Amino acid sequence: MMDARIVPTLESLIRLQHEARGFSFLHSQPVTSLLAGRRASRIRGRGLAFEEIRAYRPGDDVRMIDWRASARTGRTQTRVFTEERDRPTLLVVNLTSATFFGTRHATKTAVIAQSAALAAWRGLQAGDRIGAVLFGDDGHEEHRPHRSRDGVMRILGAIARRAAALAAAPPRPLSPDPLNAALRAAQAMVGHDWLILLVSDLQAAHAQSEAMLGMMTRHNDVVAIAVSDPLERALPAAPWRGVATDGRRVGVLDPGQGGLGAKVPEQHERRVTDLKRAGLRVQLPLLPIGTEEQAAPQLRRMLGAAAAPRRNGP
Repeated sequence: MMDARIVPTLESLIRLQHEARGFSFLHSQPVTSLLAGRRASRIRGRGLAFEEIRAYRPGDDVRMIDWRASARTGRTQTRVFTEERDRPTLLVVNLTSATFFGTRHATKTAVIAQSAALAAWRGLQAGDRIGAVLFGDDGHEEHRPHRSRDGVMRILGAIARRAAALAAAPPRPLSPDPLNAALRAAQAMVGHDWLILLVSDLQAAHAQSEAMLGMMTRHNDVVAIAVSDPLERALPAAPWRGVATDGRRVGVLDPGQGGLGAKVPEQHERRVTDLKRAGLRVQLPLLPIGTEEQAAPQLRRMLGAAAAPRRNGP
């Protein structure tokens, strides 16, 4: 049986429903820790739906007083809202061959699949409709949002099938086309006040990707989970040699030659900085996680404060 840390199985993704706790992608307060710099992304949380206008009662929020209705009736009137329980969540999940890589605990494919499954189970627990756009080198597939366990199971089953196919697929050169096609599909699917979670390694993101994400952030909450492997961040110290290929070219890795040992961390840091700056431009929080451990504890460390109940007072 294939190790789920290499190729995520449907069974391993189902088990994650018990780990989908202690974090939240939505909160009514600015989540400053998710963005570089001082600017904050306001995570909207659930919307409010107008229910009625009625006479003011002691304890009602004075900000909800309807002054026009009060003047018209001669009595203080307040607007009553109920929390919307229908907030669609759309997962945009990268399952290209470039993600089938890992040198520590798991492959990027496995951590991406875990993150998507955790988000799906968390959203279902909150009563949301869950949909997905899953994309690979051979195109993408769309799953319309449904508020049901069966709907989540279909999405997880499709993720597991695509991940299994990567184990036998040849490597391919990086291209922005699969990501951009998936983002176009997401744009066509979403409306207003959706939660859109892009789960990817973001290696192929470029200006067109940023523009489409920026358009979706105007009326929705968009969060990017960026998965990377330690070898992409820094090479082990020399001496050693290895061979790498993108499916088109073959290269020799030797950290002692041509300053490669210094270039890899520099290029990764530059890439992360560019992604964070792009996120700041469109107010998109970026959650960097790695393949060194499972996704659940990493998400809890970054998002646990957002899941904590709000207290009255300072």
